[in-house]
Amino acid sequence: MRSPHPIPTHPHPYDVPYDETPAPPTTHRRTGRRRRRGHFFSGLPFALKTVASLLVLAAFLTLADRWAVLYAEHRAADTLKDRLRLTAAPEVEIDGFPFLPQLVGKRLDSVKVTVPDVAADRVTLAAVSATAHDIRLDGDGPTSVRGARVPRLDGDVLLSFADMNRELGASQVTFTGAGRDRVAVRGTLPVAGHDLRLRADVRVARDGERGVDTRIGGMRLDIGELATYRPGKRASQGLHLTRASAAALARETRKARAVLAVPSVVRALGVPDATVREAQRSDTALSRLTGRPEFVRQAMRLNLLDLALAHPELLDRLGLDPALLDALSQLTRPVLADRLSLAFRLPEPPSGELRLRDVRVAKDGIRVRIEGSGLAVGP
Repeated sequence: MRSPHPIPTHPHPYDVPYDETPAPPTTHRRTGRRRRRGHFFSGLPFALKTVASLLVLAAFLTLADRWAVLYAEHRAADTLKDRLRLTAAPEVEIDGFPFLPQLVGKRLDSVKVTVPDVAADRVTLAAVSATAHDIRLDGDGPTSVRGARVPRLDGDVLLSFADMNRELGASQVTFTGAGRDRVAVRGTLPVAGHDLRLRADVRVARDGERGVDTRIGGMRLDIGELATYRPGKRASQGLHLTRASAAALARETRKARAVLAVPSVVRALGVPDATVREAQRSDTALSRLTGRPEFVRQAMRLNLLDLALAHPELLDRLGLDPALLDALSQLTRPVLADRLSLAFRLPEPPSGELRLRDVRVAKDGIRVRIEGSGLAVGP
């Protein structure tokens, strides 16, 4: 007998028909690329280590080479100080890289030496800088260098205006450049308790192979607006009234009569005796005499030093200090020129030649080009 409600039948999950068709292969492209990249950089750490090692080795060699240069520069500076009898050790710079192969080969490309504050006669050279080329070292090995031979050398010498102002001017006189071969001297010079304005021109020139010569010209000392002193024995030299003071003398009756009372002055002025006598008696005649244009020029030509020696009583009339005139008479041209001289000579080397090539005046001082050959340092 069949049931009125048939029982539904459900297939068991494991009873699902099996599909024997093979599944498509699974592709992992992204994973594959990653594997290939990892395989490409697998050797990079070793390369980095190699590069780093080379860099460290290069840095070590460079450091060792630079340390050797510094040590050699220090030893050379001390040796030069002792051999040249310098007050301070010079600055030594050894050029060329690498240094150690040069040292082993006993030949250096170039060495620059700067010596500050070198005494030269009355002045101090601010710096002597020289570069030696193709130096040959003397010694049994790199650590036993006894000396050096310098076939060729060139350099510069500076005579600083700042040093000259301090040493020669004593903060009262200044030296400044006034052209390629000229130096202007300006300032004040104390003489017998008076500060006189000083003006002079210094011409700089080479003196032989190792010397610098200076010629002093245009020297004058101004005593206020009253008179000007130029050392020397020429007619234009000596102590003379300025134009302003000569014009004032012509206007002041008392001073004019005092000067005209001196026969030597009258003869120097070229005034006839009759005219002088009339001027002594009459103010009108005196004004007519001193009012002539040539009177001022004639008064300016009077040498007041000669006038003071013959008639010292006139000094007070003219406003001059007798002690000052006495000091000026002793301040001769050679004495004043020696005080302003900038001359100096290069020291003579123990061997070889050291000579001047060029001398010129620059903004900061006197610069001299030097050259040398066949020089030696050491035994």
